[in-house]
Formats: sequence, C-alpha cells, structure tokens
Amino acid sequence: MKITKLLTMLIALISIFLISCGGTNYDIFAQCLTEQGATFYGAYWCSHCEELKSEFGDSMQYVNYVECSLPNRAGQTEICTREEIIGYPTWKKVDGTEIPSPPAGSSWMQQLSFHVGCPLP
Repeated sequence: MKITKLLTMLIALISIFLISCGGTNYDIFAQCLTEQGATFYGAYWCSHCEELKSEFGDSMQYVNYVECSLPNRAGQTEICTREEIIGYPTWKKVDGTEIPSPPAGSSWMQQLSFHVGCPLP
C-alpha cells in the first residue's frame, strides 16, 4: 500500500515537472521548413509574428526569417518589397508561392506542415 502511494506521488511529480518544462521542441520541424525552402517574412511590431516566434521558441534559430520593417516602422526592406509582402506574418515556399494563412481553428504550425510537408513533433 505504501509503495503504491509512493509510486503514484512519484508519477504525479514527474508529470508536473515535464509539463512545466515547457512546450514542444520544434527543432526538427523548423530545420525541415528551412531545408524545404520555406521563408517567414515578418515585422518586429507585428503581434501575430511575435506569437509565432514564441511558439517556435528556441527553435526559431532554425527558421529562415526575414525582417521586413525598417526601424521606427519607416517602411519596408528592399527584399520584402521585391517579394511583394503586403501583410504579416507571410510564409513563402521555395518557388515563391505564398502559404495561405491558416483557416479558423487551425494553427500556423499545422498549415506549414500541410503545405511544406514537414511532420509536426
């Protein structure tokens, strides 16, 4: 009986620890997106871009990201003008086609996985 209670408490503590350690690790997913030529165009002042960056977490270092805003929101960078980026966040495939924003009830991660072919963790 004591062993069962101890085991139950141990499992509960491990579960709490694992849950509190953070979200999903997207390293392999982010690397796959980059290997497949997907590019994320965003702006430092874009709240949706910041949410997406936060969702990637440390894995954002593997994402091909292009900052489109000039300092003080004084315009758009040349590359983003050339790529005809008109809203943020924008994702494009290697062939230049834009990945559509996710439909209601879906996430950017699901949308990227579907359109680029990289499996989610």
